[in-house]
Amino acid sequence: MTVTATTPTATGQTADKTALGRADLATNFNTFLSLLTTQLKNQDPLSPLDSNQFTQQLVQMTGVEQQLNGNELLKQLVANTSGGISTAVSLIGKDVKAVSDTAKLNGGKAQWTYNLSAAASDLKVEVVDANGKLLHAEAPTDMKAGDHAFSWNGKDLAGVQLADGSGPYTLRVTALDAAGKAISTTNYVTGVVTGVEQSNGATMITINGGQVDWAKVTTIKEAAATNSVPTAANSNANASTPPASS
Repeated sequence: MTVTATTPTATGQTADKTALGRADLATNFNTFLSLLTTQLKNQDPLSPLDSNQFTQQLVQMTGVEQQLNGNELLKQLVANTSGGISTAVSLIGKDVKAVSDTAKLNGGKAQWTYNLSAAASDLKVEVVDANGKLLHAEAPTDMKAGDHAFSWNGKDLAGVQLADGSGPYTLRVTALDAAGKAISTTNYVTGVVTGVEQSNGATMITINGGQVDWAKVTTIKEAAATNSVPTAANSNANASTPPASS
């Protein structure tokens, strides 16, 4: 089954409205405090202003702020239940392919699939760490258009084996055609989803020990079943047969 990446436009519009409301509230509150300070400085000592009015206005301003906060929490709750974590949980145990430049070392290696939009005449594949330090580089000879699997053994340029679970590491693919023009490339990670979590308002799925935005998933398949229990046919085949009687 193939699915297309989601585009949460409605959520973005709601977030923009909430942000505008909070900005307007902050402006109005600052204006209110300026007016309050001015009135207190210039009030008649023999006929002071009624403090109850100021208190009511402060309560109203606080109420509006609390309502905006409540709307923001409600928006996040709706996102989690309708198009976020509740949907992504169904991917656990599934074999998925998702757009991602980054991966972690898992089982002593990091794996990607890169796609060349056209055949290349010059191709360079690099792995860098989070600081942009080059850890690995090679020039694959298979430069035809399409998907290409790539696996890095986790050793840096000095031959030092990096720790399992370290990363994330980024795959950089540079491809040029015969005229020296850059060819567009897309990187993917493929593997079984083992976890789902919310991080900074985004729903992340865990693939090969690394996290990927679930909205970047492009393909979902049933994970290949592994059965180590010998079947009856295999057991019979492996059993020793007595020699034929003469």
